[in-house]
Amino acid sequence: MSSTPISPALPVKLAEIVDDFQAVDERERLQLLLEFSRELADLPAEYGKHPELLEQVVECQTPLFVKVDVADGGDRVDLHFSAPAEAPTTRGFASVLQQGLAGATASEVLAVPEDTPDMLGLTRAVTPLRMRGMGAMLMRIKRQIAQQLAAQGAAAS
Repeated sequence: MSSTPISPALPVKLAEIVDDFQAVDERERLQLLLEFSRELADLPAEYGKHPELLEQVVECQTPLFVKVDVADGGDRVDLHFSAPAEAPTTRGFASVLQQGLAGATASEVLAVPEDTPDMLGLTRAVTPLRMRGMGAMLMRIKRQIAQQLAAQGAAAS
């Protein structure tokens, strides 16, 4: 039932999530996205108290904010999102990325293909604007990683 081939560039957890989406029919994919929306981890208290540390993804229809933490010189990436409960599609996409990229290395995340949102098989069930929102989330994540790696490299020099 696979509609889009899965890229070998996907980190293992993200590849498993893509497999899960592709293993079910279109209607069930929306239900799966809703399940992911309920699993979006809460924002750590340090970011809840300092929302200015998060970056808004303005391409999303609802207010979504992201913060990426790159630890151990790029050996581990953690994603943090803030999205309203009444935005299940946005929360679902954020949760897919959060769960799929959690603990991956910076180089693994930077190698994630730009068309990864399309691999979920939701392009006919979700509006193009929402699909672009998930793509924008991935773009912001990659940019924040690149910036942090550059800053870490400069600090080490």
